Amino acid sequence: MKVLITGATGLVGTALTELLLQNGIKINYLTTSKNKIEHQPNYNGFYWSPESGVIDENCLIGVKTIIHLAGASIAKSWTPKYKQEIIESRVLSANLLYSALKNNPHQVKQVISSSAIGIYPDSLKNYYSEDFTKFEDTFLSNVVVKWEKSVNQIERLGINVCKLRTGLVLSTKGGALPEILKPIKLGIGAAFGSGKQMQSWIHIHDLANMFLFVIQNNLQGVYNAVAPSPITNYELNYTAAQILEKPFFMPNVPRFVMKLILGEMHTLLFESQNVNAQKIKNAGFEFQYKSIQPALKQLLEK
Repeated sequence: MKVLITGATGLVGTALTELLLQNGIKINYLTTSKNKIEHQPNYNGFYWSPESGVIDENCLIGVKTIIHLAGASIAKSWTPKYKQEIIESRVLSANLLYSALKNNPHQVKQVISSSAIGIYPDSLKNYYSEDFTKFEDTFLSNVVVKWEKSVNQIERLGINVCKLRTGLVLSTKGGALPEILKPIKLGIGAAFGSGKQMQSWIHIHDLANMFLFVIQNNLQGVYNAVAPSPITNYELNYTAAQILEKPFFMPNVPRFVMKLILGEMHTLLFESQNVNAQKIKNAGFEFQYKSIQPALKQLLEK
């Protein structure tokens, strides 16, 4: 079997590439950098430029599933220009995939796209499942709505589309966790705001395995890619401090302080999304890391 991956060199893409190759699945990948194109027996690169609408259609040869992970990081300063890049990097890339599939012969049966739980409103009370549709007019929610809409058009070509709304990805190789750990390692760790905001997380290994599970079972529709045991921001920071054997006594960091430092992006630290993983469990997926203690232990005790 062969898959095509966009965003193959990112945090999730790197873990997924390793897992797929271990399972005997061949990989084509798209890159915007011509010097990152490699040609190996089971791993081949192809050039594309979503901004210019350019794609090497040879990337589709022999491919049965496309995994769409490409998109500008949300963990950078949200200037008006960069906010536009966050949206366009997702929408234009999905549009280009649609155009390539529409205008070229191919054997693609399934497209799996990364998405995000940022589509759900900030709430300390709600417990979100995939059928929730009362989205609010916030930047992150609008990003995800436009992202998913751009991917959904591929269904018009008779191709199954699956979207994984991903929570906080736990990995020491990138993403938010290394930043969360920095003050903790210095002995000045603290929760943000009230510390009661819910963090729906997933271990990087479980997320990679979930993508593989979706391929193997040809799933379609929306699934929340989060562990079955969401935690509070306080619990996340406190548990990490315990495992690292660091003190945890500093007062919680006020919201206005982080707003001064990060600007609008500070909402990533303070919004609460309690997200339900039951649908993917009902499909038969088994989590290796269901609760935060073993997940962080595996990552931090090395």
